Amino acid sequence: MNLINRWWGKLIRFGFRLLYYEMAWSYDLVSWLVSLGEWRRWQLSSLTFLPNQPSSTKKTLLELGHGPGHMISEVVKRGYRAVGIDLSPFMGRLAQARIDQEGLGNAAAVVRTAIPALPFQSQSFDCVLSQFPTPYILEPATAAAIFRVLKPGGRLIVLPEGHLTGRSILHRAIAWLFWITGQSVATTNTARTIDEVWQPWKNHFQTAGFAVEINTVNHPRSVCTVMIAKKPEKATSNY
Repeated sequence: MNLINRWWGKLIRFGFRLLYYEMAWSYDLVSWLVSLGEWRRWQLSSLTFLPNQPSSTKKTLLELGHGPGHMISEVVKRGYRAVGIDLSPFMGRLAQARIDQEGLGNAAAVVRTAIPALPFQSQSFDCVLSQFPTPYILEPATAAAIFRVLKPGGRLIVLPEGHLTGRSILHRAIAWLFWITGQSVATTNTARTIDEVWQPWKNHFQTAGFAVEINTVNHPRSVCTVMIAKKPEKATSNY
């Protein structure tokens, strides 16, 4: 059984690698299909938790894993200056093409880098955004890097999951697909509260020095989870 699990894990990782690298061009279509069109709605839900934008200055935002660049475009249109990072050169080209096509100019940029080696000065960003992250988000080095680049009072916004609420055969098939690929969290288990399900995430970021809250956002056909981790005005990282 352990051998089967190891090979299955390798197969899943290979599939995700293809989606983010050589087959990055198919990312939007795949995400739309597996969510029955809800993917973008889930992504936009996290942006409702952005800090208020003062009229005098533009706030700065760092997106971890920018993908095709949709959220970079969205936050710039909302008055932010945005920088996205991603290890995939394929996603980098897609995001840069979007920035150029939409004329976002100096308000947006993409950088190819790993999170522990973020090439930014300390306290550079008002907000850090991460949507549907892989397990890197729970690594101590990730929390420490985010804490370092956030300004005092800044916030990390994470969209870890979204799921359909329908009970049709198609909805159940998609839920099964998310489960077998390790992308599903048991938020629909009525025996556990939302706080209980996400307690490991809360513990992780609280240990790093953040104040953490978990939010659920309801849509007509789905529900998504948004975690907000705030850096105190006067804070020292625990890592």
